[in-house]
Amino acid sequence: MASTPPIDGNFPSALLLELSVIALEAGKVIEAIYAGDFSVRHKSDDSPVTEADEAAEKVILERLRQLDSTIPVVSEEAASSSGPFVQPGKRFWLVDPLDGTKEFV
Repeated sequence: MASTPPIDGNFPSALLLELSVIALEAGKVIEAIYAGDFSVRHKSDDSPVTEADEAAEKVILERLRQLDSTIPVVSEEAASSSGPFVQPGKRFWLVDPLDGTKEFV
């Protein structure tokens, strides 16, 4: 099985534009939640997770699947993935919907 070539910085402009749109959409969701009262719960490792983490993740995962449902997604907040599995040497999306949740709280 041939492996996917490593990312070399030569992304198609259309893909970069679409990824930027996804990031901006998720950012707007986070900002809207931050502007109000939001709930915080703790994961098993005692790290916080907020509704902003989960809402932004939902937006990102839905949009990435629309973009290309064949690329697996590994996401920080998702307990399990319902998509394809990550194969060694193959591309996948790595998602941290809100980096710095402790600081956000």
